[in-house]
Amino acid sequence: MTARFITLEGGEGAGKSSSLAVIADFLRTRGIAHRVTREPGGTALGEAIRALLLGDAEEGVDPLAELLLVFAARAQHLARVIRPALAAGVWVVCDRFTDASYAYQGGGRELGPVPVAALEQLVHSGLRPDLTLVLDVEPRLGLERIRGRGPQDRFEREQMAFFERVRTAYRQRSAAEPERCRLIDAGQSPERVASAILTHLEALVSADGY
Repeated sequence: MTARFITLEGGEGAGKSSSLAVIADFLRTRGIAHRVTREPGGTALGEAIRALLLGDAEEGVDPLAELLLVFAARAQHLARVIRPALAAGVWVVCDRFTDASYAYQGGGRELGPVPVAALEQLVHSGLRPDLTLVLDVEPRLGLERIRGRGPQDRFEREQMAFFERVRTAYRQRSAAEPERCRLIDAGQSPERVASAILTHLEALVSADGY
């Protein structure tokens, strides 16, 4: 059967780590071979770029330079991890993908969707996720959840207006592509979030005959 590509999206404190565990456990109990990865990252080059993006730069990072770095990591990720896994029949579960670029760089950094779409067309070569789960949480609640976890990275230190724009962009993406994106209220209890995720996963695997 065709391997599926699942992505998980959401702003800071949306609960992606616990949700990834729910997805991986579901696939494991179904006996579905899968690989969990993340962006930016997933490869040695990608992780090096991730460190650049999240760390403190001596000079400010231009928003377009940030976007190009994200897509450089993504191109390597697709070539070395995602495409080979899918070709081998292994499902891929990715912590953030190109929807994050529309949200963080297009929305948060106010670059707009046009440069993101241009790079998506160049780098993806037609590959898109089969299912995208978008964890939607009010930014103040999300930031409250991550408080005390340790030193904040460059993105986590942004102003509230930045996170509001990120959330708006995610919600717009979800509304524009309802056949692929599933918006989940991540402000509710972990149990309810997990239940919503499992409902969408059940629909996906049932359609494939698992």
